[in-house]
Amino acid sequence: MSTPTLAELQLTRDVTIRDVQVVDVRFPTSLFRIGSDAVNTDPDYSAAYITLVTDTEEQGYGLTFTLGRGTEVCVLAIQFLAGFVRGRKLSAIVSDFGVFVRELVRDTQFRWLGPEKGVVHLAAAALINAVWDLYARVAGKPVWQLLAEMPSEHLVRLMDFSYITDALTPAEAYEILQAGQVGLAERLAELKRTGVPAYTTSPGWIGLRDDEVRTLCTQAAAQGFRHVKMKVGGAHEEDMRRAALIRSTLPPYMRLMMDANQRWDVGEAIERTRALSVFDPWWMEEPTSPDDILGHAAIRRETGVRIATGEHCQNRVIFKQLLQAGATDVVQIDSCRLAGVNENVTVLLLAAKFGVPVCAHAGGVGLCEYVQHLAAFDYLRVACTFENRVTEFVDHLHEHFTDPVEMVNGHYRLPIAPGYSAQMWDASVAEFQFPHGRAWADHESV
Repeated sequence: MSTPTLAELQLTRDVTIRDVQVVDVRFPTSLFRIGSDAVNTDPDYSAAYITLVTDTEEQGYGLTFTLGRGTEVCVLAIQFLAGFVRGRKLSAIVSDFGVFVRELVRDTQFRWLGPEKGVVHLAAAALINAVWDLYARVAGKPVWQLLAEMPSEHLVRLMDFSYITDALTPAEAYEILQAGQVGLAERLAELKRTGVPAYTTSPGWIGLRDDEVRTLCTQAAAQGFRHVKMKVGGAHEEDMRRAALIRSTLPPYMRLMMDANQRWDVGEAIERTRALSVFDPWWMEEPTSPDDILGHAAIRRETGVRIATGEHCQNRVIFKQLLQAGATDVVQIDSCRLAGVNENVTVLLLAAKFGVPVCAHAGGVGLCEYVQHLAAFDYLRVACTFENRVTEFVDHLHEHFTDPVEMVNGHYRLPIAPGYSAQMWDASVAEFQFPHGRAWADHESV
């Protein structure tokens, strides 16, 4: 296959990446119980935040989401990986993006700290996403559009099929993407009209007071959401009480999902899920360890409740096994846990091959901004339907982004600004930079 021209890459001009700047940005969300669940009781939503400095006025932005302590470790890993892009032309990277990603995640010595998992993979995701942001900005398009317009053979070249060809081959991926060309214009018109359907987790944090829960549930219904997710995994009696509270507050037409955040062993997960099934959960999310494929399969088999998982899946290989084992009813990709856009595209294709819906994980810092692009691309070129598909939304911290998500009637409005919606305001970065930003001046180190 010949090397794509700049026109084929949709670049309006070429740029050289001169430097990679990385900042530890943390928001003290633990003070307000935002993000609290049975496992993560005091999260401070945070990010290792990247700026790609080029030889032009155009820059690229990326991040990886964390929960506070340990963000500095991600920063150090990104600083090492920055050597793979510093001094390179954007066209040289994106002309064979798949090769670039494989170079990044498989450094012969650094990969020993992974491989393709943990802090190293989070760092790779931040850098890859920053390159996509720069790519889309130079092309003058949002990432979803850049992907949706890309020829099928180019999309296949983005993907790493290592260890997954027993489940998905390049030829099969190409066929799915080619089929996605049919009706593309009609789906795009519909997407522009209605946006990406979403669900909200904001009423479901485990640390909220009852009055806060009632208010947020009522607001969610008024804002057009038809799905709400709550956190479970605390004391059994408290889970049952809170589920009854939320279910009685929501209108009957709204679906309720539950998220245990990996809290239970398999046996306990079966017992607790059966008990909570009286509230008709649309799914039970992460009932046990994200690495336990057979455990998820057993919980699904023994409870009859739909199982959702994926936000902590380390890589495409774990997703492959979950799908092959019939262990999940809902695939939950995460824009920062996997190695950026490229590996997420791979998992979208895997899920399509197995006929399992994708409901992306979001919330945190910047995750909603990211995943709206992935969900739009999935609808336009891969799954080509929103049936049984909703993308998570959490109404926190969007004001810190220059191109924040917009919600209309429970749907993400399709972003139109070029890039991956990842840029933060300089003032926000300065205020919440850890540990010397003004927001941390009066707080102890976390």
